[in-house]
Amino acid sequence: MSLHEKFNFETLADIRKKTSELGLGIGFDENLDVLGTPLAVGKLICPNRFAVLPMEGCDSNPDGSPSQLVHDRYLKYAEGGFGLIWFEANAIVPEGRANELQMMLTASNVSKFRELVQEVDDLSMKKHGFKPIKILQLTHSGRYSRPEGHIARPLVPQHDPLLDKGSEVIVSDEYLDSLVERYVISAMLAKEAGFDGVDIKACHRYLISELLASHTREGRYGGSFENRTRLLLSVIRAVREKLGDEFIVASRFNVFDAHPYPYGFGCDKDDMWKFDPSEPVRLVREMVASGVGLLSNSGGNPYYIYPQVTRPFDKSSYGIPVPEEHPLESVDRLFVLTEVVQKAAGNVPVIGNGYSWLRQFLPNAAASNIRAGRCSMVGLGRESFAYPMAPADVFEKGAMDPKKCCITCSLCTQIMRDHGTTGCVIRNSGTYMPLYKKFNAEAVEREHRK
Repeated sequence: MSLHEKFNFETLADIRKKTSELGLGIGFDENLDVLGTPLAVGKLICPNRFAVLPMEGCDSNPDGSPSQLVHDRYLKYAEGGFGLIWFEANAIVPEGRANELQMMLTASNVSKFRELVQEVDDLSMKKHGFKPIKILQLTHSGRYSRPEGHIARPLVPQHDPLLDKGSEVIVSDEYLDSLVERYVISAMLAKEAGFDGVDIKACHRYLISELLASHTREGRYGGSFENRTRLLLSVIRAVREKLGDEFIVASRFNVFDAHPYPYGFGCDKDDMWKFDPSEPVRLVREMVASGVGLLSNSGGNPYYIYPQVTRPFDKSSYGIPVPEEHPLESVDRLFVLTEVVQKAAGNVPVIGNGYSWLRQFLPNAAASNIRAGRCSMVGLGRESFAYPMAPADVFEKGAMDPKKCCITCSLCTQIMRDHGTTGCVIRNSGTYMPLYKKFNAEAVEREHRK
């Protein structure tokens, strides 16, 4: 492996040279036309290949409805011309909220969501002449549940000696059984609010993600592949049956946990850093057979000590060690994982991730991957926080502006770790620099009081 270093490329030739030196398979196309081509997603047509990945702002109203900050964020995505907007994590039950301001769609606030969806459609139509496809992510935060205040209330499917902090509660099979109906109810409300589909979230060590790796759990949800995938596949089938073929059922899921056996999914039993595609490929095929019409794979755990598996960075959050690999190697891993998923998924579109570290060269990598059939769309996570106008700039100016790009400084992640409301501290400093300082000071003070 190569030593970690910060982004320092001025030209496409520079980053191509480094990629070649590292022996990586990342391609960079100069022709970006493919990014503007339409794509069938379920029964709908996505007008271009840019997607917003679900980035939590931790800034909804206490009842879970969209706040002004939420409205501002999604209207920026609409203005920016994204063909698909994947709305952030929406808790299906109160105890599964990751924070007390996490989005949560309910019967009493569905009209507030409908207003936001309508505003997004109206602005996108006015600016670009199309309505984006809108997917709502449904989640149960599991190990990372913190529904009130600053005290964690982790609900886990199995104990994990690397992640446990001592207050974990093992959920029962009966509790997991009951969640299927909760996902269906949330999906029905999402359709009522005007969303085109929902995502059954199974990534980043939240509840369903951790279930996929629950080799040590007993009962109907642990041990065998069939048991560990039971909840995810049951929810997909139940939502598909209830909502019909016109409604998109998606899943953003971890294909590779980078976590040791028997606690990781997609990992070799003897080497946690070696990807074993057998179960992930089987899962993709079963999800597709169960009715999934859109996929987005991810990897790793952004809250553990290897966040580069999910989000390659220049600078990480406090206390995170410097990786023993170049960020381009981290990017390449994510691209390879996506390629495996896309090949297994066949005609079902897969949204690629891992692009933000590439800055202004991400459209070139995306065009290369899409042309090569390694993915169907490019997903922007942190980059959408920093640069919501990226698609419009690519289509209208032919390139992204380096001065507007995410610099992968991880400050948006640090605010979340400090239990605050988050966004881009660098590119939207007027709003988020004061919040970053405020929540970090509060976190330091809480730590001192322990």
